[in-house]
Amino acid sequence: IAVPLGAEESTLPVVIYSHGGDQADNLDLTLLLLPLVLGDDVDDFVFVVPSFRSESLVFDGVEYASGGEPSPWDRDVDDALALLEVALSTVPEADPESVGVLGFSRGANVGMLMAVRDSRIDAVVEFFGPTDFFGPFVQEVVQEALEGSLRDLPGLSFLNQEFIQPLERGELTTGEVRLEMLRRSPVYFAHLLPDLQIHHGTNDEVVLVGEAERLIQVMRGLGRTEPEFESYLYPGGAHDPLSLVGSLPRAKAFLGRLRGGL
Repeated sequence: IAVPLGAEESTLPVVIYSHGGDQADNLDLTLLLLPLVLGDDVDDFVFVVPSFRSESLVFDGVEYASGGEPSPWDRDVDDALALLEVALSTVPEADPESVGVLGFSRGANVGMLMAVRDSRIDAVVEFFGPTDFFGPFVQEVVQEALEGSLRDLPGLSFLNQEFIQPLERGELTTGEVRLEMLRRSPVYFAHLLPDLQIHHGTNDEVVLVGEAERLIQVMRGLGRTEPEFESYLYPGGAHDPLSLVGSLPRAKAFLGRLRGGL
């Protein structure tokens, strides 16, 4: 939890940074990324940076391990919400009425699920996150796994070991696995999402742009429009925010609204 010095009680919005990938989060790099997104406004927020269970967080050359068994996209949400609760309970400067999430890839999915489960979250900015574990992208990945070819994707080794192969062997039922996929699919709970901003590149080869397109379609079907819902697809953009030209200023402006109360 990072708190700017000198702020008054209950004056600073809280932004949860939800990381992508399967590896340990390097807090030193994260604290460089946040100013890149928020610029001169970075001192106007309390930052909460969770380490998901079974992973670790590195700060100033020291590695801090998180216990528990891995549970990508599901118990990740519990861990992040638990740290948010600690921040709101122990940081006087934090404003509990103004909370947002900035998430990338796996962490973008986690951020949306956090907002679905906890109404205290007012806004989510998500970069290229998976949204529908029943969609064609995940279907293709699962079929490859059943054929013995596993893509290098965050969380896929866990899904393959815990659900895909046990289902194939008859150790789990279709209903049991469907429930696990549903718990990881924010698109089916879109009606519970707060203010949301989506960024995705059309040439993303890690999480295909169809994941964003699916959520955009559902949100528009619910009547969600600007300024509460914004979506940006970047022609030629990859799985990298720096390849999505204009995305960082847009994210800054969207999160900046937390300071005025959404």
